[in-house]
Amino acid sequence: MKVGLITGASGAIGNAIALELAKEGYSLFLHYNSNEPSCLGLANRLLKAYPEQFFKPIKANFFIRQEVNQFLDGLPHNQIELLVHNSGHSLLKLFQDVEEDELDQMIVHHMKVPFRVTQALVPHMIKEKCGQIIFISSIWGQTGASMEVAYSMVKGAQISLTKALAKELAPSGVTVNAIAPGAVETPMMAAFDKLEKEALIEEIPLGRLANPSEVAGLVRYLCQPEASYMTGQVLAINGGWYC
Repeated sequence: MKVGLITGASGAIGNAIALELAKEGYSLFLHYNSNEPSCLGLANRLLKAYPEQFFKPIKANFFIRQEVNQFLDGLPHNQIELLVHNSGHSLLKLFQDVEEDELDQMIVHHMKVPFRVTQALVPHMIKEKCGQIIFISSIWGQTGASMEVAYSMVKGAQISLTKALAKELAPSGVTVNAIAPGAVETPMMAAFDKLEKEALIEEIPLGRLANPSEVAGLVRYLCQPEASYMTGQVLAINGGWYC
């Protein structure tokens, strides 16, 4: 049985990734923090569609060290062969207005916790000589964004981690890649009003936002045998925006 872990599974992109991986025969551990109805509903839908697989929601607030430790202790380290780092949040503020607590949260959520989770799960992948680690980064991790400097910083760090870890794990047959979405139609877009959203879409050559399922499709591809020679790469999906 193929087993994977998706962090941030309760969000729009996390939901879409879970649906795609379930189709590919994966049983899944589905991490969430506050949106329990979404994650439980997702697990129930998947279980009805794929009763031969399991789908287990796991709650953890990654800002609380004890909950992170409990989360790691509760995972079956000797089963998981696919890890999708999807949990995260943006921060739309002027650089000089970012508070220390906000900066700490960004670093913990996007850098420290993914590092620790990967550390916990990668020994099994190395032993089995197979496994995939996928980071859902951001276009801003590639290009940087005004008013989102802290977010750009941590997403860029994920890309650097992807490239470095891919080199270290390649001899063990484990691949590490990142996906860098542009603007995606998710609740995160609620930070923009109608006019701001329209102006944003005008900047995108394809003239629309990405659908979460399109990001999930790249995750599915990276799990296929056809992608077994791909590692240390950043797959941009941004409609030609900042390409």
